[in-house]
Amino acid sequence: MLQEPIVATVMLFALIALGELISVYTRARIPMLMTAMLGFLILTWTGVFPENILELSTLPALGAILIGPLIVHMGTLMRFSILKKQWRAVIIALSGLAGALTLVLVIVTLVFDFTTAASGVGPISGGVVALLITNETLTNLGLTSLVVVPVLVQAFQGVIGMPLATAFMKRYGQAFMTENHRVEEDSIGFEEERGLSRFSLMKNNTIKLFVIFVLGMLGVVLGDLTDIHYTLFCLLFGILALNFNLLPKSALESANSFSFMMVALIFVIIGTMGGITPQDVVTNIPAVALILALGIFGILTGGFIASKLVGWHPYKGIPVALTALIGFPGDYLICEEVARSETNNLDDQNRLFQELVTPMLIGGFVTVTVASVFIASFVMSLI
Repeated sequence: MLQEPIVATVMLFALIALGELISVYTRARIPMLMTAMLGFLILTWTGVFPENILELSTLPALGAILIGPLIVHMGTLMRFSILKKQWRAVIIALSGLAGALTLVLVIVTLVFDFTTAASGVGPISGGVVALLITNETLTNLGLTSLVVVPVLVQAFQGVIGMPLATAFMKRYGQAFMTENHRVEEDSIGFEEERGLSRFSLMKNNTIKLFVIFVLGMLGVVLGDLTDIHYTLFCLLFGILALNFNLLPKSALESANSFSFMMVALIFVIIGTMGGITPQDVVTNIPAVALILALGIFGILTGGFIASKLVGWHPYKGIPVALTALIGFPGDYLICEEVARSETNNLDDQNRLFQELVTPMLIGGFVTVTVASVFIASFVMSLI
């Protein structure tokens, strides 16, 4: 029965829906994505799901091509006036990575060896690209026995990072709403209008979607031509499209397409847990556990210190540093879940969401999209 694509898709969709329900009833204490990823792993290990269920579903194939358009959409959340004030988020994100890098390379090298430490540094700084760089280097050097270490770090860091970030954000959200702050100057104002496009054709959802996909395609093409990660181009195109009024604010939401596209992308994220066996976990758990513990402690410490230095509340700054463990779309989804759980009406929900989402997205791009690639490339070149 699971051989039918629609059945396989519904089974995977059920994990996402279950995660959403648990998130709602626990007031975001258990993030949806964590439930979905752990559920997929357990059901695959116990044989309830076949190992090729993602291939049977076919929806992950669609999700893989939606990353570019979704990043373009993220860009349409960010006005120039907001972005130029996000230097604090950049400093906090980089400080968290510096803390993780220092602790992992020093202590893991002393306990195991430098190669083991280096194999975990790229993934702990976030990003599938960093994982690919690490695995390729290990394979080329004949160190295939270590390949499972970065894979496990990449697979489990989000499971740990999401509830941590959620806990800090919930505490900040409570303080923010209790004190009835207005949106800070470096956040997007919730009262801002959608930002209608100057072109009347952009009122047509089909045309709007076409433009978003074209911009996503151009980002991918430029990424191939320049070796600069394509998500940076997609983000830039989204920002430019919003600020020059080609696309409206929250472009995919205005085209009534965002929810479905996010679900398709979540299928891809769940798939990163595929291929991990219980034996892999048992054999490499000491090294992986030490890398995760030191990396997370370093991120927390660096984020806390930087938050104090730039004048942000630590409960707001530390989640920005933790985006290294989460990345997109987890950082966006957590902001939605926290805003929903800590407010009682739509206006307050929008206000809190906009307070949280911009620094989280900026932090995620600094860590996962940019810094992790440089870190992985440099550290692996030292082996």
